[in-house]
Amino acid sequence: MAQRLVLRQLLSLTPRTLLPQGQPMLPGPLAARARPAPHGRAFSTSSGCRSTFNVQDGSDFQDRVVNNPKPVVVDFHAQWCGPCKILGPRLEKMVAKQEGKVLMAKVDIDDHTDLAIEYEVSAVPTVLAMKNGDVVDKFVGIKDEDQLEAFLKKLIGA
Repeated sequence: MAQRLVLRQLLSLTPRTLLPQGQPMLPGPLAARARPAPHGRAFSTSSGCRSTFNVQDGSDFQDRVVNNPKPVVVDFHAQWCGPCKILGPRLEKMVAKQEGKVLMAKVDIDDHTDLAIEYEVSAVPTVLAMKNGDVVDKFVGIKDEDQLEAFLKKLIGA
């Protein structure tokens, strides 16, 4: 009985994909239990993915943010920050809507403390608007979509 329970839990965690011929990946009696997922998900690269990037280190920040000819929104966040988990996706969505007119750099303050100190980040989330290497605008905390749109329009100059 315990083995069946463990097996059920294991099967619920494994991907349920079928081979091209329509044959299940699991042989024998296990195949009957492994049903395909009700909906499939495909990964693709959209403009939203290309306009947002994670900063790797100080030189990466210098190259991709400070020296970038396009305006860049810099999201200083932390994994443990609840408000950051709300703002991050919302901001990414709004940046993606700008269709490449602005980029978004994500900086984890725990990994890049030096950048957080350099840009005087004392609370997260902190979002900087940068043009030609200069900070032209900034906000701390959560904003709704209308406020984010106004923030981005001001940065782009639209």
